[in-house]
Amino acid sequence: MSPSAQPTVYVVDDDNAVLVSLRFLLETDGFAVRTFRSGTALLSASGAAADCYVIDYKMPDINGIELAGRLRQSIGDTPVILITGYPDGKISARAAAAGVKDVILKPLLDENLVKRIRQAIRDRRGN
Repeated sequence: MSPSAQPTVYVVDDDNAVLVSLRFLLETDGFAVRTFRSGTALLSASGAAADCYVIDYKMPDINGIELAGRLRQSIGDTPVILITGYPDGKISARAAAAGVKDVILKPLLDENLVKRIRQAIRDRRGN
């Protein structure tokens, strides 16, 4: 992907209101966004890869850490950011072991998330 291309972010959350909110936030900031209501939906999707994944921790079919671990096999070093409403150090440690780049607490999903996504993509590109 060229540096001038619009970065693509895949967002996975079982809460439709969160998906709508994050889509608006990220598209307003210049990202192309694709949303998924479950980890299973993301895993079964085909098409172009994302530049960054934003994944909810607690979902009914597969939790975000398990999803990140399964994705890691196919996405290589593409950054994964976990969002959670559960402030627990054990979640952060397990997420890091699964290759998650960052953990952000809900409901603080605003410009902080945008900055971390941009930084994760820059880090991956070596900029």
